Amino acid sequence: MIGAIAKAVDQLGDRAFRSVLIKAVGLTVGVLVALYALAAWLVSGLGPYDLPWIGVVDPGAWATGLAVGAVMLASVFLMIPVASICIGFFLEDIAAAVEARHYPALPPATRLSFAAALLDALQFFGVLVAANLAALVIYLLVPLLAPVIFYLVNGYLLGREYFQLVALRRIPKADARRLRRRHGGRIWLMGIAMAVPLSIPIVNLLVPLVGVAAYTHLFHDVGRDRASAAAV
Repeated sequence: MIGAIAKAVDQLGDRAFRSVLIKAVGLTVGVLVALYALAAWLVSGLGPYDLPWIGVVDPGAWATGLAVGAVMLASVFLMIPVASICIGFFLEDIAAAVEARHYPALPPATRLSFAAALLDALQFFGVLVAANLAALVIYLLVPLLAPVIFYLVNGYLLGREYFQLVALRRIPKADARRLRRRHGGRIWLMGIAMAVPLSIPIVNLLVPLVGVAAYTHLFHDVGRDRASAAAV
């Protein structure tokens, strides 16, 4: 596990990794700019009104400033989660880059379409949010256990998602599920290691990149173990 993570971190300077990060950040900025424009457009119809005894009132002017200001404030909190979703669209490129560098003899893998990657990223984000909202109840009841629960829950979810994503490029879904169950402990433990930096701003942007790269190594490691066992 440590070796897989070390090799993943070592490849962060790879051109493909930088490309995914740049594309994801660019897409994130585009999404946030679109939100600013949408907020301004929604309140632009609030034109000036000439009210009796009061005079001209222009709610559109202050509403526009308020709406755009609210979106700008929200973007501080939305930047990381939105960027994480956007990175999810390109995780296939990370797995391909790892295999090209470390496993060049492999035949071409089955690539997910952009639509499938988009759906998978949104579904995973939804599950991640739902699970953490459910865990929030336990956080409130037993605050001292909050960090432990956070790492356990998110470690499980990250491990499940990233291993599945990597495995489905090479083997059928049923085989990927069996392999994940057989090596569930290792997958979960590595997921916990990925969950630790999630609470560190900016650094957490690298978690999907390192996670998919590390799970690509883990998948091929357990694949070799399975092949060796079958040969005995």
